[in-house]
Amino acid sequence: MSPAHIHLLLNHLPVIGFGIGLALYVVALVSKQSDLQRAGFVILFLAAALTIVTYVSGNDARETLKKTAGVSDPLMEAHETAALVAFVFMEITGFFSWIGLWIWGRPSRFARWNVGIVLILATLTLVLMSRAAYFGGAIRHPETEAAQAISIDASVPTLARSWGLFVQDHSWVWPACETLHFVGLCLLFGAVLVVNLRMMGIGKTLLSFAALRQLLPLGMLGFTLNLVTGMMFFVATPEQYTGLLFLLKMTLIAAGALNLLYFMLAENPDRVGYGDDARPATKLIAASAIVIWMAVLFCGHMLPWLGNSF
Repeated sequence: MSPAHIHLLLNHLPVIGFGIGLALYVVALVSKQSDLQRAGFVILFLAAALTIVTYVSGNDARETLKKTAGVSDPLMEAHETAALVAFVFMEITGFFSWIGLWIWGRPSRFARWNVGIVLILATLTLVLMSRAAYFGGAIRHPETEAAQAISIDASVPTLARSWGLFVQDHSWVWPACETLHFVGLCLLFGAVLVVNLRMMGIGKTLLSFAALRQLLPLGMLGFTLNLVTGMMFFVATPEQYTGLLFLLKMTLIAAGALNLLYFMLAENPDRVGYGDDARPATKLIAASAIVIWMAVLFCGHMLPWLGNSF
């Protein structure tokens, strides 16, 4: 199975999966059922995490389609631009959904505001994702006549091409993003190590999970920095990020985001106090988180040697 196959397998998820999450969230708000609202936050966050793999695998699908006769390159660029805009809003929605999970059960003005923010962002994201899906369907489905309905001006640079030109014309952009990328990596991996090593039993006489749980927002901040700067690299020079190794790295990143949900939703970790041991299942989840993020680091550093980067 190639990355192009993976893109075809996943490309309905951002629309259908996210739509289900939004529908559940709306029902929860109307019926005032807090458990459904929390489930809506989870589904929206899951969709945002899995959409990372969906988006980056589209680059390989495009490279494959370039070799196919009769496929409109401007139409693929239009789909790429629509997908990029939708992806940005998808990740912002996922971020605020995570915040909703983080502050769950804490009555505050921001928690009430966050409910509305997620609703507005999720609705806009679903519209943008549907538009991207419409453009994508037009590429290989002429029977829908969608391609004729899409206005394309090949002389106008797309969003992705404009960003690539901006990076090439400003030599400071890439090293600045590299710096922020490594700062984010330090925040993320530092939080992952400290929290999960404690759950595995290291330093249990010194720290409780409730205290270390306060580091999770720092880890999420690092993840956000890495995602933003990483996508800047990807959009600017997509030809460097093709192949199974890069896709594996992105899949592991999505898996790491999903792994985090355990510590957000499970009740057992919150009960691990000073001197307490976590349950074996919790220790296994903690060990898997460290392995996942170490594998992400390995794949990232191996891209210049085993992939197509630089």
